Amino acid sequence: MTEALTWAVLGGGSFGTAIANILAANGLPTYLWMRDSEKAERCQRERENAQYLPGYPFVDALTATGDLELALKNSQVVFLSVPTHGFRGMAKEIRPWLRADAMVISTAKGIEPEGFTLMSQILEQELPDHRYGVLSGPNFAKEIVARQHTGTVIASEHAEVVEAVQKSLRSETFRVYSNSDRYGVELGGALKNIYAIICGMAAAVGAGHNTQAMLLTRSLAEMGRFASAMGANPMTFLGLAGVGDLILTCTSNLSRNYQVGYALGQGKPLSEVVAGLGQVAEGVNTLKQTKQKADEMGIYMPLMSGLYGVLFEGKAIPDVVRQLMLGEQSHDVEYMGVQ
Repeated sequence: MTEALTWAVLGGGSFGTAIANILAANGLPTYLWMRDSEKAERCQRERENAQYLPGYPFVDALTATGDLELALKNSQVVFLSVPTHGFRGMAKEIRPWLRADAMVISTAKGIEPEGFTLMSQILEQELPDHRYGVLSGPNFAKEIVARQHTGTVIASEHAEVVEAVQKSLRSETFRVYSNSDRYGVELGGALKNIYAIICGMAAAVGAGHNTQAMLLTRSLAEMGRFASAMGANPMTFLGLAGVGDLILTCTSNLSRNYQVGYALGQGKPLSEVVAGLGQVAEGVNTLKQTKQKADEMGIYMPLMSGLYGVLFEGKAIPDVVRQLMLGEQSHDVEYMGVQ
C-alpha cells in the first residue's frame, strides 16, 4: 500500500512554523522539520513553538520532527524556510531524500554574496531536476497565526507549483496570488530590507509623514530600477511582493530591519545594535551586496548609497540627507511605457 502524500516545511523559525500550521489547518499532513532534534521533540510534546510563536498551538495534522528523511520521503511539496546563509547547504542536504516529483519552495528573503545569487538560483544549481518557486509578500508570522487577513505571492514558471501552493495554503484569512516573475518577487523581498533600515532611521530623527511618504516612494523607484537592470519586471514592484512588503517592513516596529534603523537614528553604533539584536538583520548584509552590484553595473541608487555611507563610511546622517535633497533632480515616475 502506498503511503499518503505529506507536506514538509524545513526550518523551525516563526515564518516556517506559521506556514506549516496553515497547511495542517487545511487538513494536509505536514512535517515541520527542525535541525535541533531536542527542540523538535519539545515542540511536538508541548504542541507549540514556544521560542518563536508562543501561545499559538499546533493543529492536529502538524508534526514537529528532527528526522529529515521522515519529513521528506513522502512530501510532494517542500518549503525551505531557513536563513539565507544556510540555504545552499540545506538544498544540498535534502537532495538525497527528495521524491523525484517533489516541488521545492523558497521562503527566504535574502541574497547569497557569492555571485549575487538569489535563492531560487541556488535551487536551479543544486536541485536542477526539481520544480521550484518562491513565496514572498508582506507576511509577519505572528499576524498570520493570529488569523489576520494576509496576502502573499507564489512566483514560479511552473504552473503545477503555482497551483499546488495556492491550493494548499488558501484559507479564509490567507490568500495566495501568482506571479511568473520569480526574480522580481525575490528581489522585492530582499531589497526592501535596506529601505526598512532607512525608514527606521528617519523615524528616530523625527521625520514627518511627508518625509516618510517620499522615502517609501523613492525606495520603490530604486528597487524597480535595480530589478530592471537585473532582468526582472519593474511592474512586479507594484504588487504585494514589492510595494506591499515595502510598506509593511518600512512602517512597523515589528520589523528587525526597521528596529536596526531606529537604533542607528538614535545614535547607537552598528556593532552595538547588532549585538543587542542577537543577529545581523538581513538588510545589513543585503546593503553590502547590493551596493557592490549597483556600483559594478552603474545603477543609480542614491538612498541605498546614502545608507551605505552612514553605516560603513562614517558619514553623518545630516550630511547625507543634505546631499540627497540637493543632488541631481530626477524624474518622478520611471517605466511609463512598460506594460
